[in-house]
Amino acid sequence: MPLFRKAKTVVGLDIGSSAVKAVELKPSGKGYRVIAFASEPVPPDAIVDGAIIDAGSVADAIRRVFDGNKAFKAKDVCASLSGNAVIVKKITLPVMTEKELSESIYWEAEQYIPFDIQDVNLDYQILDPGTGTESRGSMDVLLVAAKKEKIADYTSVISQSGRTPVILDVDAFALQNAFEVNYGLDAARVVVLLNAGASAININILQGDQSVFTRDISIGGNAYTEAVQKELDLPFESAEQLKKGIPVDGATFEEAQPVLHAVTENVLLEIQKTFDFFKATASSDQIDRIMLSGGASRVDGFREMVQERFNAPVEDFDPFRAVAWDQKKLGGEARELAATAAVAVGLALRKVGDR
Repeated sequence: MPLFRKAKTVVGLDIGSSAVKAVELKPSGKGYRVIAFASEPVPPDAIVDGAIIDAGSVADAIRRVFDGNKAFKAKDVCASLSGNAVIVKKITLPVMTEKELSESIYWEAEQYIPFDIQDVNLDYQILDPGTGTESRGSMDVLLVAAKKEKIADYTSVISQSGRTPVILDVDAFALQNAFEVNYGLDAARVVVLLNAGASAININILQGDQSVFTRDISIGGNAYTEAVQKELDLPFESAEQLKKGIPVDGATFEEAQPVLHAVTENVLLEIQKTFDFFKATASSDQIDRIMLSGGASRVDGFREMVQERFNAPVEDFDPFRAVAWDQKKLGGEARELAATAAVAVGLALRKVGDR
């Protein structure tokens, strides 16, 4: 294989429960630029808790993304999983060589994974080889396990849509990729990446360049819509619009606000639990910065309530901060799409053949 052959780019495909989003990037100078972006809605209940229930309509949505936008060049796709089909755990093992680790990882993993080890695909990354002066004879390894049937479901809808699935990542790590390219990393700081999607919230806590804690919470934007629908007796579509602050017949946004804030209170309890778990296992309990992404993070009052509860600086995560967006060519404003594009941008940063 020629040493200097450029690694092939992939389309980052975020298959979410409310929409499928695709991004293709091209290296440009020291950074990247977007050469194609598209998003198509997914019918309600086609994907539930990260499980594909209606494969046909998800494959159709993916096909529409590519058919409707001829700017996409790459046939290879990188998608991601989240939710209860994926386990991400930091484990501590006795210090061993890479070779010893690769031979014993399945046996070690069995103790930490609540599924049959035959039913999962495993991957791992050494966080701390335990060879430093501070080491106590143990090493830290990040273990990732995903159910084979879930992987097959996702790769199958991508293939059905006429594209080639080459990498399957995890939502939380895609966010981390996008964050690193756009904001850089600071070894001394603890940053929380909080992505609030339609049916789940992905949390990835970074210390410097390492993911030290991840969790997916199965509550998201749909919970807001359902609460508004129930409390104000509205059809689903109207509740969805009102949640976003768009006027509808039958109710005012002022009436919806207390309902939205009550759901956010529930969300904050779950986030609090996550932070408590993290602090119980971490060496310090500092949180220096919280980065918000995902459509549900733009719900009225969400940002302010997060800031008030956790007393840390809260910012909207901009996945196009260091990624060029040509409005003339792509249409739409990067700012409007920023909330929902972070995972797709992170996936598009991967290369064919990446581990």
